Amino acid sequence: MALKVAVQMDPIERIKIAGDSTFALLLEAQSRDHSLSYYTPDKLSLSEGKLYASVNALSVRDKAGDHFTLGEAKRADLSSFDVILLRQDPPFDMHYITTTHLLEKLTDTLVVNNARSVRNAPEKMFVMEFGDLMPPTLITRDLDEIKAFRAKHKDIVMKPLYGKGGESVFRIAPNDLNFGSLFDLFSVTFREAWVVQKFLPEVKDGDKRIILVDGEFAGAVNRVPAEGDLRSNMVRGGSPKKTDLSPREREICDRLGPELKKRGLLFTGIDVIGGWLTEINVTSPTGIRAIKNLGGPDVAAMIWDAIEKKRK
Repeated sequence: MALKVAVQMDPIERIKIAGDSTFALLLEAQSRDHSLSYYTPDKLSLSEGKLYASVNALSVRDKAGDHFTLGEAKRADLSSFDVILLRQDPPFDMHYITTTHLLEKLTDTLVVNNARSVRNAPEKMFVMEFGDLMPPTLITRDLDEIKAFRAKHKDIVMKPLYGKGGESVFRIAPNDLNFGSLFDLFSVTFREAWVVQKFLPEVKDGDKRIILVDGEFAGAVNRVPAEGDLRSNMVRGGSPKKTDLSPREREICDRLGPELKKRGLLFTGIDVIGGWLTEINVTSPTGIRAIKNLGGPDVAAMIWDAIEKKRK
């Protein structure tokens, strides 16, 4: 069954295809003879109740530096597509939120992930619904609350609530004299609340990215921080390592899976450190190329199997 597919993503010429999950999805879709179109979020327009975008026909190939060809731009009614892949990267700001409102106008087109659920499940907030699976976590910008949390847990991590890719993640050790300066920096840089968590020393052994497809475990990769760095994100120098799930991690997947499926969050990536759930990534999850490169399953194929099943 050939599908008419559009992908809403950041400029395709800027992506690094070796580790890009969106690109893996496009390659798999093309191999199944689905027709591909491409547009960036700024090309969306809502006119007289219909959602349009300036789209380009797209073909892709797994060749760095020469990985795509675009056709001539044309105005398209997005309701004419069977599937739209919502794959623009954060920041999860008002621009991103606006695109989710626009995509909600499409009632017969399958948007992956569901636009309303993406909007209502920001990574570091949605995860708080499963607080018993998490390390001690505080969301605030109140200095007294942070001081009390720090006094209780000693070694903490601070990060912006709507950050991405390991940006602005800081560890504050018990006697770190930079705490006051860091609080001041966050105060003037981020308008929203921040995430404050108990530091997990197990991060040195890796931050496991686990992929769920339509609520079911699909694959995992362990991301080990570079020497001298707290962050394990692969865009920050983290090394991908082959891994299996522990019983605790399977328990986490079993808890999250039904809720993810119910919300139409077909492709999600959860992060687990030392058996503790830290994030549920729904906006533009990554990791599927690393999983396959390490001999794991072809998660892109599993995602398209799920999409095709829903379209039937």
